[in-house]
Amino acid sequence: MTVLLFALAAYLIGSLSFAVVVSRVFGLADPRTYGSKNPGATNVLRSGNKAAAVLTLLGDAFKGWLAVWLAQVFGPQYGLGDGGIALVALAVFVGHLWPVFFKFVGGKGVATALGVLLGINGWLGLATLATWLIVAYAFRYSSLAALIAAVFAPFYYGLLFGVDEILLAVLAMSALLLYRHRANIGNLLAGKESRIGSKKK
Repeated sequence: MTVLLFALAAYLIGSLSFAVVVSRVFGLADPRTYGSKNPGATNVLRSGNKAAAVLTLLGDAFKGWLAVWLAQVFGPQYGLGDGGIALVALAVFVGHLWPVFFKFVGGKGVATALGVLLGINGWLGLATLATWLIVAYAFRYSSLAALIAAVFAPFYYGLLFGVDEILLAVLAMSALLLYRHRANIGNLLAGKESRIGSKKK
């Protein structure tokens, strides 16, 4: 029961869509109505407001980190082990993808996944972030960077910690992230994908 309560709390934390909230605070259009229609930092950047995009990125990453940190700090006294932390990590990520507060229309999970990975282990998060940055800088496609980082994240975890319940959660997040980018994969193959920093149409 305790594990389920931690997972439910993590899901609710993940359901806070910073792209929508920050856009409303800044008086911007709803990010679900332009560009890729994805409520995430990359799409908010298409509004031309860099500050809003940065706050969205930090907020979405923070909630992923926070959920895992709370589970790690307070969970053990309630018997929460690796399996429980893995469930919390997955729950906050799923909350971002399908947020109960926003009619289950969420983002693709890149920033939140990064926050989760940083919460699990700093080196794991930094290695995955470095992969994203290298690919994004080289090709200027946020989606391509996310796809490659998603593939490498479980590999990095396996190298650092081996096979356990948390690796299964990382694998599940990677699979969901790839699924959420299925339209981007098609656009990349067709040469129609928007580059980082392109304005909304």
